Amino acid sequence: MNKTLVATATYNEINNIEKLIKKINNLKVKTDILVIDDYSPDKTWLKLMKLKKKNKNLNYIVRKKKAGLDSAHKKIFSYALKKKYRYLITMDADLSHDPKIIPVFIKNIQNYDCVIGSRYIKGGKNGLKGFRLLLSKYGNILIRRVLNINLNEFTTSYRCFDLKKLKKFHFNKVKVKGYSFFMYAIYLLKKFNYSIKEIPIIFHERAYGKSKIPKIETFRTLLTLFLIKINYFD
Repeated sequence: MNKTLVATATYNEINNIEKLIKKINNLKVKTDILVIDDYSPDKTWLKLMKLKKKNKNLNYIVRKKKAGLDSAHKKIFSYALKKKYRYLITMDADLSHDPKIIPVFIKNIQNYDCVIGSRYIKGGKNGLKGFRLLLSKYGNILIRRVLNINLNEFTTSYRCFDLKKLKKFHFNKVKVKGYSFFMYAIYLLKKFNYSIKEIPIIFHERAYGKSKIPKIETFRTLLTLFLIKINYFD
């Protein structure tokens, strides 16, 4: 078993998952791969079964129904701890996150507790366009100011964790759902005084499939920020 686990959650990613796994396995670093699939209607899970035969470092878990990105990441974190991985890298499955950055994560995590791929620092870029770009950019600025945390990126899932160091932290402690999950995870890491390093990434718009971010997520994020400020979760 390798000491690094690269994990992602899928729902209708049949056109992307094979490309992603191939890109990861073409790297010069040894990693295991875990995919959590929510019984995708496009049968991504069936594709994973076939890919497993050719990729011995690939494991997958198929859930009975769509249960949400937050619960998928909680399952990923528990799996990584149970299997005693040292490092956990989480990322999107739609090729928006370039696997070439994985070695950069592994290099930087040696000196930090968590490393975040950031679109909003020097060298980073967000490939979104129009309203979605504005919402992402200024949403992250708002989060930074409200939470008073000196980071530029709160909403990406492209992250690396040193599980040996994160004794107080677990995704199960994140009390919000949806895409606010990623913001709240950063809030908790800072609350426990863990060190976080940002590295630049280029976020690519997906080539296949549709974005699964519902419009309610904007409202949910604003509500979560308000609840954090009034110490609702403490």
